[in-house]
Amino acid sequence: MPQGVRILVVDDDENIRRTLGVLLRQSGYSVDTAGSGEEAIAKSDASFYNLALIDVRLPDIEGTELLSRLKETTPRMMKVILTGYPILESAIQAINRGVDGYLSKPVSTEHLLRTVSLLLDRQARERMFAEERLQHYIETRFTSGREVGSELTEEVA
Repeated sequence: MPQGVRILVVDDDENIRRTLGVLLRQSGYSVDTAGSGEEAIAKSDASFYNLALIDVRLPDIEGTELLSRLKETTPRMMKVILTGYPILESAIQAINRGVDGYLSKPVSTEHLLRTVSLLLDRQARERMFAEERLQHYIETRFTSGREVGSELTEEVA
């Protein structure tokens, strides 16, 4: 699954960005990093990411606000909040703004990778389901159109 999967790590702490980047790259993911919310928005506007790991406290924007902004521009991207301040109000805000996962720092390597894997699997299933629905829609419309067309031809003749 990791091959071709792109992850954006958004954290103002360079050590955390670097550590998460190394960990995710070793697991086979392509990783990009951003040190601020505005940098994350610019990068997500320029490239597609399957998943973003977002610190709840950034220098220019709250992570929960970034969730809303990213949801507008890249709704299919999975978004996970990473926080060193796990408080109920923050978790509720994140849920209301479309978070897909919520992890407390320090997070274990195993828990982080399991969460990332589960969310990417869910994303792949959702994409496959959407493609199947689209294919079914096209097939039924094409078949219905052909039947209507043949009925019209029979009525004219």
